[in-house]
Amino acid sequence: MVFERRARSGVSPAWLAMLAGCALAFSGLSSAVRAQAPDLTAIPAVPRDYKPANTAWGEPDLRGTWPIDHLNFTPLQRTAEQGNRYWLTDEEFAARQQTLATRGQAYDKEIQGETLGQGHWVEPGTANRRTSFLIDPPNGRLPELTEEGKRRQATKHSSYIAGQTYDWVTDFDTWDRCITRGLPASMFPFNYNNGIRLFQAPGLVAIQMEMVHEVRLIPTDGSGPAEGVGFWIGQSRGHWENGNTLVVETDHFNGLGAPVNVGTWGSPPGNNTPQSTEAKLTERFIMTGPDTIVYEATYSDPVVFTAPWTVRLDWRRNDAYNLFEYACHEGNVQIRGYITSSRAARGLLNRE
Repeated sequence: MVFERRARSGVSPAWLAMLAGCALAFSGLSSAVRAQAPDLTAIPAVPRDYKPANTAWGEPDLRGTWPIDHLNFTPLQRTAEQGNRYWLTDEEFAARQQTLATRGQAYDKEIQGETLGQGHWVEPGTANRRTSFLIDPPNGRLPELTEEGKRRQATKHSSYIAGQTYDWVTDFDTWDRCITRGLPASMFPFNYNNGIRLFQAPGLVAIQMEMVHEVRLIPTDGSGPAEGVGFWIGQSRGHWENGNTLVVETDHFNGLGAPVNVGTWGSPPGNNTPQSTEAKLTERFIMTGPDTIVYEATYSDPVVFTAPWTVRLDWRRNDAYNLFEYACHEGNVQIRGYITSSRAARGLLNRE
């Protein structure tokens, strides 16, 4: 990554030590299991019968802090070998537990060795039995790109692309430049900075995201978008369903962002998946209990992808979670440093 990004401080070593023994599947689903499910391809229905308390103005109350750090290292896409399996086998689950436990121990080792490294930067998450966040297509993998999508992908630049040279700011992606992580990518977990907070006011929902410190403002009063205006994370409008579900529809993207980000485990390499102005995102925030939300999102972009795709993530309330400053540029020198270093390596500085 271009920038020396800062992980959340205050992660408890005791919490990390619990990773090896944690076998909880997603708590928001009634069919969550501790043992291998009889049918590993069965996608459980989302509970719809919970009725949360209402706000003073009569809307379902989803306010709170909903960090998704417990989902880190659950992949966006499953492997081709896992086929249509929604759940891991017992053997795969044991391997995931061991992987996360090993990563979690790195924090304690660095404390003991008085060092600072990836152990302090990577929040391993909690082992669960999901093969991937993607639930549609059934194979749990992103659809193929269209020919136009492939053409656009070839024009995108990023510090994550092997062999990339840097000569101007356009040789970096939007995350390199601290602009945005993209949408829906910003709603997916990363190694750190996974805080999400929901705020509500009459006719408005705000979603604060720790990564890049973006805030999504979502009117729920029936107002429409500003026509002809495109944004990095689009324009969103929301409405309520079933007394427990916030539905958010987003379009009017500027076509310069990215729908998936290499920061999410299991995402395509290169951080160069394009997004067009035709992209649309429909999200459902379904409150399934006082401390659980099922987040489902369907994304379509007919210019880039050959088909829509849908993800499901289970959120847990943690109002004790603290959102920290995301000082991305840290002196605003990294882009220039990469450019001058790249030019020097190519012998260009002496010619100017």
